[in-house]
Amino acid sequence: MDEVKCIVAIVERGKADKIVDKAKKSGAKGATIIYGRGTGESEVMKFLNIHIEASKEIIIVLSEEDKYKPIYDTIIEAGRLKEPGTGIIFTLPVYNLVGLHHRREFEK
Repeated sequence: MDEVKCIVAIVERGKADKIVDKAKKSGAKGATIIYGRGTGESEVMKFLNIHIEASKEIIIVLSEEDKYKPIYDTIIEAGRLKEPGTGIIFTLPVYNLVGLHHRREFEK
């Protein structure tokens, strides 16, 4: 069974659908979007003079480890995540994955 990576991107509210559409074109089979609210914007504004919207969208994408990089790079580009105040992205390893019908069960 291939190793799986979880890509998590936290972006400005209203941007996730466009980002996910582009991620799918670069290989993502799907994504989950969760709505959230950031708590650190007052500290960032105070130090960097940047306006950060408190409302966030959290994009979660699971991908085989050997296929995640184009998806990751596309999310950075589509979300303009290298620009200050646009969001963050990171990856996590995934263990004990159950429930994705398009993955084959590991045979014992």
